[in-house]
Amino acid sequence: MNRVALIMAGGSGTRFWPLSTNEKPKQFLDLVSEKTMIKETVDRILKLIPSENIFISTNINYLEIVKKELPQIPVRNIIFEPMARDTAACIGYASQIIDKIMGNSIMAVLPSDHLIEKEDEFLKSLEFAFEAAKEDRIITLGIRPSYPETGYGYIEYVKKNKSCEKKDGLCIYKVKRFREKPNKELAEKYIEQGNFLWNSGIFVWKTKFILSEIKKHMDSHKSVLENIEKLLEKVDLKEFHGEKLSSYVRDEFKNFEKISIDFGVMEHTKSVSVIPVNIGWNDVGSFKSLGDIFSKDDKGNVVKSEKFEKIDSEGNIIINKENDKMIATIGLENIVIVNTKDALLVCHKDKSQEIKKILDKIEKNKS
Repeated sequence: MNRVALIMAGGSGTRFWPLSTNEKPKQFLDLVSEKTMIKETVDRILKLIPSENIFISTNINYLEIVKKELPQIPVRNIIFEPMARDTAACIGYASQIIDKIMGNSIMAVLPSDHLIEKEDEFLKSLEFAFEAAKEDRIITLGIRPSYPETGYGYIEYVKKNKSCEKKDGLCIYKVKRFREKPNKELAEKYIEQGNFLWNSGIFVWKTKFILSEIKKHMDSHKSVLENIEKLLEKVDLKEFHGEKLSSYVRDEFKNFEKISIDFGVMEHTKSVSVIPVNIGWNDVGSFKSLGDIFSKDDKGNVVKSEKFEKIDSEGNIIINKENDKMIATIGLENIVIVNTKDALLVCHKDKSQEIKKILDKIEKNKS
């Protein structure tokens, strides 16, 4: 069977404002290296899958930036969602397109904006997942937790030797259930039990199988997918793609309920297994997460600024894109300061996941 990859790159990246904007969201920023995050993602998967089998699901507004960042990806492989309808709609729609172009394939679904430091381990686990997904089941990668994180969803698995399929030091276990983001006390309990993993959002399955699972567990999506399928039967997707295809299915696509694949399918299916991995993963979900990625100064500050001075300042994150300007701090602790040409953000690290709230206020004031 063909192996393909779907890279989801339609997010707005609001949690990294003002570095991230509607015109250039998080996946198109060089947050963790000299490459943009989407280019890091594609370069990794290219070691397993050829460029003609890699598909990008994104927003029509990002066409030019995707073409510039990923010139090796065929333009027909850039799938535009007519509007944002969350990951269940994104995956279902893209699976239909990929299935029609490539035939029933084994598909890896990858977020475009995650950090993976241990590339060899990641590729080995993905190779194992591709083999396991030849059967009618869903395979996901679960991250071995290193501390009781409350910002991630968790995967509970059945930890019994007889339920473990082994290959090259890796195991596949049956998933008991997906768990929502816990409070600190519950997260600590998960770590203590030892059979809980962070949900990475990385999945492998056959295109036809995930379509059948979406239709089985999501009645609202079933009718929309069936209507879109009838539309796709009338066109040649090797020629009819991009903005034309997006406009063609728009009236049907807008009927998708806004819901994630986790809530829509993973919390209901009995056909999912997990590979526990240690791949140096971080979802880079907020400015606070940068403290887990970058080196720190003698006071635990992450500093990305050519000009910075401090007095009695600890555990801060300082990002300065206007390097002719000095940033100085006195008596600050656990604060995020992000300075760009257009805006200055100052917030507590523990509130950095709430940046969308301030953006909503800014937009409201504009109107």
